[in-house]
Amino acid sequence: MELQFVGCGDAFGSGGRLNTCFRVRHRQGSFLIDCGASSMIGLRRLGIDPNSIDAIVISHLHGDHFGGLPFFILDAQLVSRRTAPLIVAGPPGLRARLEAAMEVFFPGSTKVERRFAVDIREMEPRATHSFAGIEVTPYQVKHPCGAPPFALRIAVDGKRVCYSGDTEWVDELEEAARGVDLFVAEAYGADKAIKFHLDYATLAAHLPAIRAKRVIVTHMGPEMLQRQALLGCEAADEGMIVTI
Repeated sequence: MELQFVGCGDAFGSGGRLNTCFRVRHRQGSFLIDCGASSMIGLRRLGIDPNSIDAIVISHLHGDHFGGLPFFILDAQLVSRRTAPLIVAGPPGLRARLEAAMEVFFPGSTKVERRFAVDIREMEPRATHSFAGIEVTPYQVKHPCGAPPFALRIAVDGKRVCYSGDTEWVDELEEAARGVDLFVAEAYGADKAIKFHLDYATLAAHLPAIRAKRVIVTHMGPEMLQRQALLGCEAADEGMIVTI
């Protein structure tokens, strides 16, 4: 199993980074974790064929995490000429928010007949959802976005990956990430608590209990980008590939 950081920035382009999007390749195919507004730029930059993506799993309904979906779907119809079904899984409310976003950006786009099916799966927390060769268990965290925000625990190829999504510390994170092979965790700040976001000091204090085999921080704000090397943590970078 291979995870590549297509975009690993915050919502504001700190450090010139793109919005959140990770591509995971496994024995049965490929999927995305989050699809922020700039994701098509990142996919094109890295030479990733959008038609190779079987599913997109969304952590929460903020533009820097799901705002690339209208562009991905429109590209699939008009540019990439997709024919295979696309699974899009995320929190309750995903379908309505996605359709609203598509109509804002590209009026009439939800009414167009497509060559491919878009299979939207609205996931309930603490239930395991199986599709496209993976198993996803969402855990509800704390990050207001008009729908339940999730941390995602994903099982694929016998490995376990957790992505924190955006959240301040909640105990559900420990359960979601416990013992995983890879924990990709938000660290927006270094040591200053920021409401509804994780800082690295808080994250680090809980890592001994989580016991993840590898931890990579992402979604870093300006302060964390400046201090990451001094803190000695492993940090995501765009294009970086992690093999498990």
